[in-house]
Amino acid sequence: MCTCGRKAFHPEKRPAWSEHLFAWAWARAATPLEKSYGRIKEQLFRDLSGEVVEIGPGAGINLRHFPKAVHVRGIEPNAFMHPYLRAEAEAQGIQLSIDSGHAEAIGLPDESVDAVVSTLVLCSVFNPELALTEIRRVLKPGGRFYFIEHVAAPRGSVMRRAQDFLAPAWRRIGDGCHPNRETAPLLRAAGFTRVDIEERRIKNPFIIVAPHILGTATK
Repeated sequence: MCTCGRKAFHPEKRPAWSEHLFAWAWARAATPLEKSYGRIKEQLFRDLSGEVVEIGPGAGINLRHFPKAVHVRGIEPNAFMHPYLRAEAEAQGIQLSIDSGHAEAIGLPDESVDAVVSTLVLCSVFNPELALTEIRRVLKPGGRFYFIEHVAAPRGSVMRRAQDFLAPAWRRIGDGCHPNRETAPLLRAAGFTRVDIEERRIKNPFIIVAPHILGTATK
């Protein structure tokens, strides 16, 4: 595995009780949230094939939208999520392996996977620029990064002021989630040969988690 030019990454440590509580809560919230995101995921993930990496798969809710023939490697640093993730993979008949690493340091060789998936994860990674560098590194030429992410509202808007004000508290209760992260410019600057982004208003229970972007970035 080539490590040329890669930056050292030192993950932020969270208390075990916090990770355990978040895993318990997220496993129960994931299915109700499918009312908002499920149909979009169905359409976006239908052409996945081969070796797929999912960063931050959590309780594995996306697996029900993946084609059965894929092999998924879940990069999930919260070990309390792993039992939920394994159970969902078994229920859906998906081949799964789990890595306790981080999106910023994916332990796979260069150009070794066909696709990478991220849903509502780039908001909470510690270093999104480094995560995108790693995603592009592990993708084969022509491979795609599939994403659905909530992003910052336009600057100067009432929503953006609310996001900026609530961000410190939201990060603490949301496992590092930044409601005001400007992810679209990061995707465009990450070195992909093509980036297709669609902006979407998606109703969900969390008012400040809006707007959303979805699409693909091709290596």
